[in-house]
Amino acid sequence: MTSPSPSPRSFVAEVIDTIRTVGLALLIALILRVFLFQPNTIPSSSMEPNLLTGDYMIVTKYDYGWSRHSVPLSPQLPDGRLNGKTPRRGDVIVFRLPRDPAQTWVKRLIGLPGDRVQVSGGVVSVNGQAIVQTSAGETRDPDSPDVTVTRVWETLPDGRRYLTFDRGPDHPGDDTEVFVVPEGHVFAMGDNRDNSLDGRWPREIGVGFIPMDNLLGRARWVLVSWRQGASLFKPWTWVTHFQLERMFKPVR
Repeated sequence: MTSPSPSPRSFVAEVIDTIRTVGLALLIALILRVFLFQPNTIPSSSMEPNLLTGDYMIVTKYDYGWSRHSVPLSPQLPDGRLNGKTPRRGDVIVFRLPRDPAQTWVKRLIGLPGDRVQVSGGVVSVNGQAIVQTSAGETRDPDSPDVTVTRVWETLPDGRRYLTFDRGPDHPGDDTEVFVVPEGHVFAMGDNRDNSLDGRWPREIGVGFIPMDNLLGRARWVLVSWRQGASLFKPWTWVTHFQLERMFKPVR
């Protein structure tokens, strides 16, 4: 004896339940992405040695509040930030590129509104006070093994410190004018100082000053990472190029 086929009403009810379930899951994912966490990949070497090409990092969205750029596609919402909080010097910030908000970039925050930032001989000064540098020896650039770089600790007045890369003197960006950070903006630089287009260059070719509204959040952890050469269409590289030592690595 065969079982009766489902009635049209029960079939429609199952379709509606499925749509509701999928819709709820998408809504929850959107809320988490807008208000709490956002994943981002690192496509370039400008933040070496702290973030490498192929890193898949987690950005916390609640650190600096929310703006229209916190929402996917940056809809035309009113300017300003909800629950806006001032970032700290030394934070690794993720932001919409001022000249092209469709692009998401990551740099280290150096200057806050009203600060005077200058680079002289590769040494960064904020409001006339040089950020203390300490050499940590030479190494190879991960993305350019033929290039030797010096690892340099930079220590902020509050004691926070982070590593940077330096390729030596007389590189573009080693000596700059004094940048006075406008109200409502921040100034940022890449940790790979001689291989980064950042606030030292005007927004037409680099970053320029970053409006506070463009901040998406703070880079917190490297979730997973793959070396260069890994490809979605070459499944074997998912294992051979996987960097286990970078899993759950805090971004400092």
